Amino acid sequence: MADFRDVSRKVAIVGVGESQIGRIPNRNVFELATEAMLLALDDAGLELSDVDGIFSGGPGGNTFAQITDYLGVIPKYIDATSVGGTSYIMHVEHAVAAIMAGFCDVALIFHGEGAGSRVGMPGAGQSANTYPGQFEAPFGLGAAASQTGMFATRHMHTYGTTREQMADVAVSTRKWAQLNPRAIMREPQTREDVLSAPMVSWPFTMAMCCLVMDMGAAVILTSAERAKDLKKPPVYVAGSGEGTAHNGVSEARDFSVWEGVAQNGERAFPMAGVSQKDIDVAEFYDAFVFNPMFAIEALGFTELGGSGDFVANGGTAPGGHFPLNTHGGGLSYGHPGPYGIFPLIEGVRQTRGETGERQVPNVHHAMINGMGGGAMSAFGTLILSDLESV
Repeated sequence: MADFRDVSRKVAIVGVGESQIGRIPNRNVFELATEAMLLALDDAGLELSDVDGIFSGGPGGNTFAQITDYLGVIPKYIDATSVGGTSYIMHVEHAVAAIMAGFCDVALIFHGEGAGSRVGMPGAGQSANTYPGQFEAPFGLGAAASQTGMFATRHMHTYGTTREQMADVAVSTRKWAQLNPRAIMREPQTREDVLSAPMVSWPFTMAMCCLVMDMGAAVILTSAERAKDLKKPPVYVAGSGEGTAHNGVSEARDFSVWEGVAQNGERAFPMAGVSQKDIDVAEFYDAFVFNPMFAIEALGFTELGGSGDFVANGGTAPGGHFPLNTHGGGLSYGHPGPYGIFPLIEGVRQTRGETGERQVPNVHHAMINGMGGGAMSAFGTLILSDLESV
């Protein structure tokens, strides 16, 4: 049986693209997704006819069948894994496997949210056959802010984490967003601004929650050998991990750590041949300020309960010890539905050295983490690198 280390750095990301971002009532999901795909193809120096693998899993009607029909392509390989915000990070690992197995040569991962999607609208009801349907939904627990808020509140009780520390995550991402001309929210923001914003679900105010926006995005992968002949320097998929740990909040075995994220790191780090100290920039899912704090702990950058001190007082801001969500994150850049493809793209651009004023110096390894699937129950993690070997 092959070892997962055997596929490390054998596949590379060669193209990325993002469409117009914002509230875009006059453009549908297909237009936004297609704009992003064409930009990614141009970024890679490839044509649509080169693509033979299609990967997508988001809402908004952009299923693989609909989009391939819209584009007029017939792929040899499809993957419609759909687990919310981490879907597209998992797609990278799946694309690596498909390319290494010879099922496809050029993989296109795409996502789009447009005015016709259901983002921001009430979700579907929980089935009575599930634990959340029996023990959560009847009592009003269903929104992501409430679910994540329960984990955050328990963390506060167990470790003494404060809302002030959580607010510093929002302040940090806003400082990064001020360096990104595409970011939706660029106005200065203080800890006091965050804490005094309208309450959404304890302990989160509105400023601690992500910005729901319309946008399309696309990522293209191919073999490391082919990547060397393309337009941009290859960004190798050095390490990866994915998994799930619970369905609903009521089923989480341990509120102190998201075991699925920890499991991701247990594979991604040895696969890449690096450790936490080698990570130069982190792009972690941040639908709410607490998500990246939990990831920081679960992936071993600090001890359990240590994320509050880790992020406080600008620790993750420009000039801090741990550059986090350098495009502004879902909190300030924008959060178009299942969000994982956007930190992925920022990680690629940081690794290439393409991000202008917000560029972190000497990036050789970028870590990407995504969360999704109900009560943050599915997780995916990547380590990207510009180094062909370590």
